[in-house]
Amino acid sequence: MPARRGQGHRDYADIGNRGEERDYTVRAVERVCSILNLLQESVEGTSLIEVAQETELPKSSAFRYLWTLEAHRYVERDSATGLYRLGLGFIGMQSRHLEVLRERARPWLEKLRDEFGETVNLAILDGDHVVYLDVVESRKRVRFASARGSRESLFATALGRAIASRFSDDQARELVENALDEEAVDEKFLAELSEARRQGYAISDDEDSRCVAAPLASTRLPVAIGVTAPAVRFTAADAEKAAARLLEVTRELATGPIPEQRTGAPTPA
Repeated sequence: MPARRGQGHRDYADIGNRGEERDYTVRAVERVCSILNLLQESVEGTSLIEVAQETELPKSSAFRYLWTLEAHRYVERDSATGLYRLGLGFIGMQSRHLEVLRERARPWLEKLRDEFGETVNLAILDGDHVVYLDVVESRKRVRFASARGSRESLFATALGRAIASRFSDDQARELVENALDEEAVDEKFLAELSEARRQGYAISDDEDSRCVAAPLASTRLPVAIGVTAPAVRFTAADAEKAAARLLEVTRELATGPIPEQRTGAPTPA
């Protein structure tokens, strides 16, 4: 007769040793969890030596764990600094986290829409595209709005540039090279990222539309908020005003932990 499962990772056998607590933890899995928890606590990244010291693993073993996690995109290594951080492989597992983020951001998106009268978007990076997590449309008759869940090229949007501005130059170059073949486009895009990194926001000017976006730098998720409007109505000066407000909003969103349960988003001040 098989053992009856208890709660958590420990349970009790039904036959023989009744009431004796048994430990079914897998040491290798515990080590992986320790590494991921360590990386989660660091925004700047963690060195191989730090991982080895904190997890009490030999340096060679720590490297093999990190190498394997990197191969599956759960960890990424900054080629410039050699530091490790959590990778994008977790995004597909974080639907609940994204939903809570969307709930927290929604009142701010609505407030921005009311302040500027234009469409406001919340988007996340997925490969070389941005995916719209939430859209609060302008109430004006003529407006620009993307459907929630729709995708656009990273290179065609201020949202994409704002998100990518958080990457190192090497990471950004690798991203561009994987998606594009023209070196001239690579350099232009990298220059735009450098400017966005310096300012804290990105602006895209198209023939008919203008968009300004700022990343949520406090979260490990590659997410940004942007304001989009017809270019004839949303001037460059308007975009600069919106950029300043976006920087304030992204800082406000960074305040306080994301709630564990669905309690509703906080109301903006």
